[in-house]
Amino acid sequence: MLIEASASVYGDELITATELNRQPGRVLDTAWERPVTITRNEQHFALLRRERMTYMVKAAKISQIVIELIDVAYRLRLGEQIGSEHPFGWLKVFDNEELCELIAEVESAYRLVGSDPQAWDHLDALIHEWHESAIAINSKELAAAFNDELDEVLLTRPITESSTESAEV
Repeated sequence: MLIEASASVYGDELITATELNRQPGRVLDTAWERPVTITRNEQHFALLRRERMTYMVKAAKISQIVIELIDVAYRLRLGEQIGSEHPFGWLKVFDNEELCELIAEVESAYRLVGSDPQAWDHLDALIHEWHESAIAINSKELAAAFNDELDEVLLTRPITESSTESAEV
């Protein structure tokens, strides 16, 4: 798998620094289509479109988050203690069933990465929603608001123009 991934990243054209100096336009045209490796004195430099590099950095960052999140969720399910200072300490508010649901949703979204261009954004949003849910569960103010019946206002039937006109006749 790792060899296949590196082949797709580095399955490119090798060009010497001399060729780059002689034919910069051709090299840039090639780099527009696929990555190019420029070699000079046993050194290798990658040349690729910025959008592709941005995508690769985003993929690496979110993949690291996904792996850590799932690891913490599994450890919590096994009864391991996770400190509140841990970046994923917020997962402690969920019970085992909810942690299973979280793991399943994240893994399912992660599987779409190769086929859906918006998969990274979806994963990011999914994790954000779970984090927001944890904050809401931990919020004493929200719990008080849901349990506070003193400020409850009963709804009344709305007054419409036709009902006021019929009352005036």
